[in-house]
Order: sequence, then C-alpha cells, then structure tokens
Amino acid sequence: MPPDATKPTPAADQRLSWAQTLRVYLEPASLRMFALGFSAGLPLLLVLGTLSFRLREAGIDRTTIGYLSWVGLAYGFKWCWAPLVDRLPIPLLTRAMGRRRSWLLLSQLGIVAGLVGMALVDPRAGLDAVVWCALVVAFASATQDIALDAFRIESADTQRQGALAATYQTGYRLAMIWAGAGVLWLAARAEVVGGGYQQAAWSTAYLAMAASMAVGVLTVLFSREPARVELPPARNFQEWLRTALVEPFADFLRRYGKHAVLVLALIGVYRISDVVMGIMANPFYVDMGYTKDQVAAVSKVYGVIMTLLGAFIGGALSMRLGVMRVLMLGAVLSAGSNLLFAWLAGHTASLPALMMVISADNLSAGVASAAFIAFLSGLTNVSYSATQYALFSSMMLLAPKWVAGYSGAFVDSYGYTPFFVGTALLGVPVLLLIWLATRWLPVPSSAVPATSAGSPARPGSPA
Repeated sequence: MPPDATKPTPAADQRLSWAQTLRVYLEPASLRMFALGFSAGLPLLLVLGTLSFRLREAGIDRTTIGYLSWVGLAYGFKWCWAPLVDRLPIPLLTRAMGRRRSWLLLSQLGIVAGLVGMALVDPRAGLDAVVWCALVVAFASATQDIALDAFRIESADTQRQGALAATYQTGYRLAMIWAGAGVLWLAARAEVVGGGYQQAAWSTAYLAMAASMAVGVLTVLFSREPARVELPPARNFQEWLRTALVEPFADFLRRYGKHAVLVLALIGVYRISDVVMGIMANPFYVDMGYTKDQVAAVSKVYGVIMTLLGAFIGGALSMRLGVMRVLMLGAVLSAGSNLLFAWLAGHTASLPALMMVISADNLSAGVASAAFIAFLSGLTNVSYSATQYALFSSMMLLAPKWVAGYSGAFVDSYGYTPFFVGTALLGVPVLLLIWLATRWLPVPSSAVPATSAGSPARPGSPA
C-alpha cells in the first residue's frame, strides 16, 4: 500500500519476537477491544442468523427469509452516514464523553430498543413489525461499528492493529456464541411441553440479549476517549461539508490512484463465499433435523471457539508473515470449506460430521477475518478513520449481502448441495484479485515491524 504520512514506515526487516507478539494481547487497548467486540458482535446474529432460525421455526418460507436478509444491507450502506459520525458532535453528550464514545453510547441504546421490540413481536402475527425492529437494530449496530472502528484504529499504532483485530474478533465471536447458542439455549429452556414455535420462549431469549448490551455500555462509560488527529476548524458550513464528505474519499483516491479500483474490488468480494453461504446455514440446520441444543452446542459454541482460534492464528501470522499472505490463505480456506457443507447436505443428520464441517469452516473464517481487518486498518488514514473504514467495511458487505438475498430462492429451486458448491466457486475471483494486489500494490510481504526512531508515530497509544 502507498505510504501514509500518518503511519510509521520502518524498515521491513525488523520483526517482533513471539514474546512481544503475544504480550500485545494483554495491553489495555486490546482488552477494551475485547469488551467492545462483544458489543459489536451481539446484534448481528439477532437480525440475521438467529432470526433466520426463529423465522424458519415459525413456518416462514426460505425465499422470504432470504429476502429478509437484506436488512443486513444497513451494514453495506453505513458509509453514507459515516461522515456524520466522524465529524458531527452530539449535543451535550459529545462534550461530556468525546466524539467516539458519545456515538458508541447512542448507538448501543438504539440496539437495546430494537431488540426489545423484536422480543415483543410475534412474526406469525406481524412480520412487518419484526422487520422494522430488525432494521432499527441493524442501523444502530452499523452506526456502532462506524464509531468503534474509528475508536480501534485511533487506539494503537499500525503494528498493533493485527492484535487489536484479534482481540476484537475474540469478543465479537464470544458475543456470537451468546447471540447464537445462548439465545437458542434460553429459548429451548423457556419452552413448555408441546414443541413447535413458541413466542414466549423467544421473547425471553431476546430480552436477555437486550440486557447483555450492558457489557458494551459499561465499557464505553469507563473508557477514555482515544487521542485523534484534529483537523483545522471549518470556517463555514460549505467547508465543513467538503471536509466531512469529500476529503475522506478524495484522500483515498489520491493515495491509491489507478489502483483504487483494484483495492475496492478486493474489499467488495473478499468475504462473499462466507456471507452468501451464512444466510442459509440456520435454515439448513432446521431442515436437516438438528435440534436447538445441537445447533447451539456444535455451531454456536464449538464453532465459535474454532473461529477464535483461527482469529488468533490469523492475527499472529499477519504480524509475522504479512497481511497479504494470510489474506490469500484465508480466501483459499474459506471457499474450500463451503464444499464440506455440500458434502454434509448429502448425508443424514450426524453430529460428528457436523463438528468436522464446522471445525474447518470456522477456523478458516477466523484466519480470514483477522487478516482482513488488519488489511482494512492499514488502508485507513487516521485523519478520516471513521469514514474511510466505514467505506471499506461497507464495500465488504454490499455485494455479498445483495447476492445473499436470493439464496433462499436458489435453495428452493435447486437444493442445498448446488447452493454450497456455488458459494465455493464465488471465492475463485477473490484469489485472482489478491494475486493482482500482491503484484501491483506496494504492500510489504513481511510483518509490520516496530516503529523505528525516525518514523512518525500514529496518534493515540495502546494504553
């Protein structure tokens, strides 16, 4: 990537020792990212994966469930309001807490309100109301992501972004255990004899999820606002608009020039195999005959543990070997693991087989996610961290979420096996783009080393 004046560019031959690498995970900034990652990971499944399980159990058809996944497009368009989160203060709250923390708190309260609404509405009687509440959660969650990504990028130097990505992913994935396995476990425990869909059981589970957002709220309240680059104050509203809306995108184009399209294309399709496949995963488990407790234990607990392992492996390898090498590894593993789901679809429900498939899929997803977050962080100029990172992470989801909306209709027409094979083939163009990026972009192949004495340091500190 082109050098950025706001980031250190030390000699590429220096490397961290393994002891130094592992010690980064215990620094205060890493621990904060663990807790805030939990807050970020909790809402996602509740409006996508877990919701699809709930709707399928309620008798909603797969085609409708696929289309309802477009609620997740809120994450794909968050760059539209990211400049406001990056620059616009919230009256009273920003003065008291700082810009990043005030937006984090406001968005977290919005998530709580939306989850309470989802808990109280029965999808069999009012599917539209469920969708509106899910949209509130998705919009507030996307806003939280904007502020949190900026908070993370401003909290440590470039060298530590891989570690912060890994601890963020750890908290994120633990939240996904709770929002995946936890909500299924709570709903199963709250059921009365008779089976089938029971609204009271799901209400109890979703209200517990709303209460769990307290982890993020308390972390924001007791954290310090990170140091940030302060731009000169705008002289008028027109200049403010130019600084907030135009400059973040213009800065990216200036730095990457003719290679900007390649960078955006890689971002736009890197996770397409995982995202498209993931929408139909829970309906697949229901249709295969797996119970709530089985899905909770294998997919939502054991699987997330494997993802955590993959995230730490990906974060460590990114620092040791370089981000681009690990991006390629993650892309190969992610696409290949989808073929195992195609194999599973041709067999009767088997817990050992499910565990094997989940192991491979989630381990590869963890490696890919940690490397990809580090890659996106390296693209970002800290002067426009919220807006630029929101653009990148939105690009990551926009095309995959749109394609995923048709996944239910595809499965209804052709079945699960062709669907899973097709999602694996979607990963082939990703490999070509990564290969082109390693040849055309000046990205160092070695790990990002420690800051040298003569290099300009990024604002903020790991403490």
